[in-house]
Amino acid sequence: MTTGVRRRMGVEERRQQLIGVALELFSRRSPDEVSIDEIASAAGISRPLVYHYFPGKLSLYEAALKRASDDLAGRFVEPQEGPLGARLLRVMRRFFDFVDEHGPGFAALMRGGPAVSADEVRASSSPTTNALIDAVRQAAYVQILSHLELDVEEAPARLELVIRTWISLVESTALIWLDGRRVPRAELEAQLVHDFAALAAVSAAYDEEMAALLRRMLKQEPADGPFSDLVARLISLAS
Repeated sequence: MTTGVRRRMGVEERRQQLIGVALELFSRRSPDEVSIDEIASAAGISRPLVYHYFPGKLSLYEAALKRASDDLAGRFVEPQEGPLGARLLRVMRRFFDFVDEHGPGFAALMRGGPAVSADEVRASSSPTTNALIDAVRQAAYVQILSHLELDVEEAPARLELVIRTWISLVESTALIWLDGRRVPRAELEAQLVHDFAALAAVSAAYDEEMAALLRRMLKQEPADGPFSDLVARLISLAS
């Protein structure tokens, strides 16, 4: 039988609760549109108590962003088993799961963070926001290198260009897709995997080291894999 007495939360527990509540609200609407009053109401506490745990909306947003960025970086972690094309496709599915779940928040993250409310100093971005975005991009870059059995020190310059260009393409594609979702998500995920192979192929045309890497990627690809599918589609266009 319940007594109706609300359990008192410790400081860190309350902070984590507020971060979770804020992240949920930021995921449904742009952070600019979410007020401290809404966050307080959703958490079941007063507005002044929110400020007891966070100096302002921007600091709470950054804390929520840190949790979201850790989650997003984790979406690029994939066991190094099986052909690369299938691995990248699973990564893209998890990435777009995140985009689906946190649409407005994802858009705010990739566009540099929110403009905070009128009672705080307005800012289009912050050093913390930028650092979190860079950390996600670097985590993705390191993960892709690991699937190619390379580390950061071993990565050829052209390969680094391919991977970082592809990561930027994934981000921008997701932002465009959120605005109306006019392309079926599954097709877009497959297309982005094809884009990686295409970028690598163009680079391979200019560099023998990249050509050797591309041959190794394609040699491990099964007949029904994403990279083989791209080759078949290109051949059909030329026929």
